Amino acid sequence: MAFSLNKIVVFPSRHGHHPLLLQTNSSVKSLTSALFLSQRSCPCPLSSSSRLIRPVKVTTDDRALSSIITALEKQDNILKEDDQDEEQEQAQEQPSSRFAETWREIHGEDDWAGLLDPIDPILRTQLIRYGDMAQACYDAFDHDQFSKHCGSCKYIPKNFFPSLGMQDFGYDVSRYLYATSHINLPNFFKKSRWSKVWSRNANWIGYVSVSNDETSKMLGRRDITVAWRGTVTHLEWVADLMDYLKPVSADKIPCSDPSVKVESGFLDLYTNKDDESCRFGKYSAREQILTEIRRLIHKYSGEELSITMTGHSLGSALAILSAYDIAETGINVADDGNAVPVSVFSFSGPRVGNARFKNRLEGLGVKVLRVVNVHDTVPKVPGIFFNEHVPAVLQKMSEVTPWSYSHVGVELALDHRNSPFLKDTNDPGNAHNLEAHLHLLDGYHGKGHKFVLSSGRDPALVNKASDFLKDHYLVPPFWRQDENKGMIRNHDGRWIQPERPKHDDHPPDTHHHLKQLGLITDDDHFYHRPTS
Repeated sequence: MAFSLNKIVVFPSRHGHHPLLLQTNSSVKSLTSALFLSQRSCPCPLSSSSRLIRPVKVTTDDRALSSIITALEKQDNILKEDDQDEEQEQAQEQPSSRFAETWREIHGEDDWAGLLDPIDPILRTQLIRYGDMAQACYDAFDHDQFSKHCGSCKYIPKNFFPSLGMQDFGYDVSRYLYATSHINLPNFFKKSRWSKVWSRNANWIGYVSVSNDETSKMLGRRDITVAWRGTVTHLEWVADLMDYLKPVSADKIPCSDPSVKVESGFLDLYTNKDDESCRFGKYSAREQILTEIRRLIHKYSGEELSITMTGHSLGSALAILSAYDIAETGINVADDGNAVPVSVFSFSGPRVGNARFKNRLEGLGVKVLRVVNVHDTVPKVPGIFFNEHVPAVLQKMSEVTPWSYSHVGVELALDHRNSPFLKDTNDPGNAHNLEAHLHLLDGYHGKGHKFVLSSGRDPALVNKASDFLKDHYLVPPFWRQDENKGMIRNHDGRWIQPERPKHDDHPPDTHHHLKQLGLITDDDHFYHRPTS
């Protein structure tokens, strides 16, 4: 009887720490001879680079052929398991090894042609990365009206990612962003019931972050990312903001074409400020973005850079609008005259402007990838009747109306009914939930492909702020809460709200950069109110 293996087999030697190798065509007889030489396990582990097989302890008292064959079959099964594990590890490691080589395609250089169906694993990884950055805006926002800090970020910038359990995320926050609104937005702007509020008219709206040296090396460039906060409540903001189209030039964005228009509520939120009542509102969100992007481009002059905007819901609209503004104003042009590429990764975003806005934005080279759930209502508004789907003739005729809208960029459509983890629900908030979008991305491989989670992302995150997972997973809905709602005991045993470090409002050089950009003159003055 002859028995051969298609693997290299390693047995421990009785004469030191050197393994004895038998080639693949070894017969059982020769293997039996080898087994006689072995009396104990090899005390030295093999490195991963020289891994051949795990040793099996075989005693010299039992040399029956059947025992040898059984032992060898066990070894072969172990090898198959090891090979499968190694293939899985290589599959997980493959995207990171290609980041630096493919980042321009991932950021839309070719409008994501050939990367969406089936989805490129690097693109999926990056979409989830930027989705996590948008989700961080929700997780860090203090929306408790019984908190004296309601409407602000819970954490100081240098502790932002570590405080959210993202210690190794690879980005550092360079600036917080604040927005002011002159219209009533109760479903978006949150205010404390405490009389001595930290700010009467401003809310924390997001942040600017920059990839650190290690992450920049992996990504192949220094990435400047702006993450915009969406609305805390589900969908009520639609009624608050949906109004009519307004020329972008009406709010001093330098566009020579008055027919380029965006939704007026988005534009007002982006450009409004309150320089006479609150130090956090003395600069508009637009001024904060433009000055910070300009500062960072100069700071990292000589490096390869990218500018990435991300946001969910209303934050998606602000991400698209600010990306357009950066390109229209030319802030992304570096000292060497080259334009830093500007991309947007949008999640569940509404339409922002009209067809002329779409054409202008795409003509400036801004790349937009919109991730949507086909059952979500928000991407269908505004422009329910007049949009990019109507015949060209009708769309042309409707351009004179203030309600003709068009989506921009490329759409990646997902369907939550494809996930075996999610239950059927008529709650529109579930279809709009950002964590659900990231879950769908993790399992999406292309149209018609089976839903299979690719990165091990925990499905329990879906129920962080929703009730969307099937009940048999036993994940409580809306489980993410501050312990004791942020209350602590003081030295007297009383439960109180702890004090927080005070946030800086705006960098002191903001005024200087605004002058350099020509957005203000020496005649402009800002009223400082240190108590707000």
